[in-house]
Amino acid sequence: MQKALLNTILEQINQITGLGIRSCNSQSVGGGCINQAYRVSAGKAIFFVKLNRSDRAAMFESESTGLAALAASHTLRTPKVICSGQAEEAAYLVLEYIELLGHGDAEQAGRQLASLHLTESSRFGNMPDNFIGSTPQTNLPNANWVHFWQQHRLGYQLQLAAKNGYGGQLQSRGERLMEQLPTLLTHHPIPSLLHGDLWSGNLGYTTTGEPVIFDPAAYYGDRETDIAMTELFGGFSSRFHAVYNEAWPLEPGYATRKTLYNLYHILNHLNLFGGGYERQAIAMMDQLLAETRA
Repeated sequence: MQKALLNTILEQINQITGLGIRSCNSQSVGGGCINQAYRVSAGKAIFFVKLNRSDRAAMFESESTGLAALAASHTLRTPKVICSGQAEEAAYLVLEYIELLGHGDAEQAGRQLASLHLTESSRFGNMPDNFIGSTPQTNLPNANWVHFWQQHRLGYQLQLAAKNGYGGQLQSRGERLMEQLPTLLTHHPIPSLLHGDLWSGNLGYTTTGEPVIFDPAAYYGDRETDIAMTELFGGFSSRFHAVYNEAWPLEPGYATRKTLYNLYHILNHLNLFGGGYERQAIAMMDQLLAETRA
């Protein structure tokens, strides 16, 4: 990290924490494919710092808001937000540094996720707009889950795909699927507080085994969307899912809705990364459309 930027971040950390840190050092660490990430240490004080271009400052602001909402549920642990801002043509977010492992108490994670989902709202969405990866995500309040999913999730990603040049079968099947959403979403979920981007890379465990979630795309929605994503790329144990289901059993029809909810993420990956995700999205649409004809 450039020294001038590091000094500016250090100055704000001191203003927020009152620690009076005079010098520190930074070490690059893994931070995903969107941001740069650093471990910034000054004696016993250690922070996790994320960097991106200054025009992406809104991403860090919405991440802070999401982390605060999750923390307020007093369920799964999240990193504490220290500060965020812009300096030296960069946007930054400073978080509590937590030493994380890839394994721990998966049963606790399942129980606590069920407790998180018991945090309710009167409307779906009902959070400031944020991002899924680097894609804008609209969270305008809506009392109707089908309408919310049509307008702000599936419909938005299909429109974005069209702008990115993905037409043909993807759009024709997408139009048919949009018409069939009331048939596929016949249950009546409550607006639960969601992590919103719950793949295995956004869940870690402390050295004592305590689960920690981070990098949220939080909003209020059907809890099954979080559970569906835990199955999309793997990495969650059978005990995690069993304990969650013991705490709050999933409703009949989840297996079909899982494909619908994960389609949103596959379309987002198509819009972000291209490649083979188009074929995967079309296959998922075909599977869902076949369900409506069964």
